[in-house]
Amino acid sequence: MIEPVPLLFLPGLMNDAQVWQPAIATMAGHECRIADTSKHASVAELATAALTDAPCGRFALVAFSLGGYVAFEIMRLAPERVAALALISTSARPDSQETMAMRERMIAAVSSGTADFNTVASAFLPRVVHSSRVEDTALNNVLISMARNVGADGFMRQQRAALGRPDSRPLLKQIRCKTLVVCGREDQVTPPDCSEEMASEIAQAELVILEQCGHMAPLEQPKIVNEALSHWLNSV
Repeated sequence: MIEPVPLLFLPGLMNDAQVWQPAIATMAGHECRIADTSKHASVAELATAALTDAPCGRFALVAFSLGGYVAFEIMRLAPERVAALALISTSARPDSQETMAMRERMIAAVSSGTADFNTVASAFLPRVVHSSRVEDTALNNVLISMARNVGADGFMRQQRAALGRPDSRPLLKQIRCKTLVVCGREDQVTPPDCSEEMASEIAQAELVILEQCGHMAPLEQPKIVNEALSHWLNSV
């Protein structure tokens, strides 16, 4: 009997393990581990730490948003460990100058105390969810809970990691494992063209675009995301 492939999950910006709870609930029989993407200020350090805590041997790697930047670094460091790759609401591109400036402003505001971190976290909500979910109290409560768990220091480390990440587009053609690429049609953070670019460059990629969905695909459309993950895992 073939053992189910173990999984390593990588959360995004201001996310903790809660972002993956709907997915993990459907992964009966699979060993599931969730990396902490808030403890280091570079994708290289985050990738090294994630590999240290990953399941032994080969595993399927599931990455969301900032976690995708870390996943690309894992693919540079240890591609032989990754049996399959899922990239959700992320991008291989480096930041634009505008986005870099925005990250720098947020780091400066939070570190100086000019802006309260809870206020900064709340201000993200309309940008990361579909317009129909902006008033969704249950979803917003999860997002605020995760942000508070990451905290101001973790948030600043994550922003610095995102700022310093390399351009991963040259890596895409080197990815040989079965890859699932998922994004929301109305994602304002990593729009669909980012996912279309990754899927077009990765040899064994399948692209799934979710209707009525913003950036927080694993929580906004968990049923469809989990079905896509299940189909992807069955194909490994």
